[in-house]
This record gives sequence, C-alpha cells and structure tokens, in this order.
Amino acid sequence: QVQLVESGGGLVQAGGSLRLSCAASGRTLSSYSMGWFRHAPGKEREFVAAIKWSGGSTTSADSVKGRFTVSRDNAKNTVYLQMNSLKPEDTAVYYCAQAGTRWYMGPRTDEYAYWGQGTQVTVSS
Repeated sequence: QVQLVESGGGLVQAGGSLRLSCAASGRTLSSYSMGWFRHAPGKEREFVAAIKWSGGSTTSADSVKGRFTVSRDNAKNTVYLQMNSLKPEDTAVYYCAQAGTRWYMGPRTDEYAYWGQGTQVTVSS
C-alpha cells in the first residue's frame, strides 16, 4: 500500500513563500517520477510541476515557471515544492502524485498511480 502525505500548506500573504513536502511510504519513491497538482474551487485539477525519478529533469506549468521549484530527496523518500512570489491565484489544494513510470513528467492525471490527500494553500491579497 502506497501512501503519500503532503504537508507545509497554510495561509500566506501575496509575495510570500511556502515549501510543500510529500513523504512517501510503501513503495520506493526513487523509482518513479513525481508530480504536483492543484485544485482550486470551481476549476479543474491543474498540473503544477513534475520531476523525473533521478531528480535530473523537471518540468513546470507556465503559470508557475520562475516562481515554483520541484525537488526530491530520494534518501528521505520525499519530494518538495518550493513556492515563491505567491499570488492569490495560487490558492488551491495541492496534491502530490506518483507516476507509474520513472520517466513520465506530463500533466495527464491518468499517468499517476498514487495520490496524496492534499494540503491547502491560501494566499491573501
């Protein structure tokens, strides 16, 4: 049984920063690509960023490029999302997800086999 547990969400003012963590158990995180998604009220779930199994390659959505950075520490079985220069439109529940392969880093939710329960990020103006 794979478990992904996000943490680090909260309330922050616009322009501030947060770092989300996603801790994995039950399956070695290092063997799979990992992604971050977000879901805001009234909107569809949106791809945020992803990182290949080795950590050597990342990708991110245009809306967060230059502000958000995804990284991983395979020794700790943990993936991170550093979020800087936060905007009110970044307000959402953020989810981490584990892909079914080592290489997939795209936005298709059906390519991700396991999901965390989400952590709320609220950015006030």
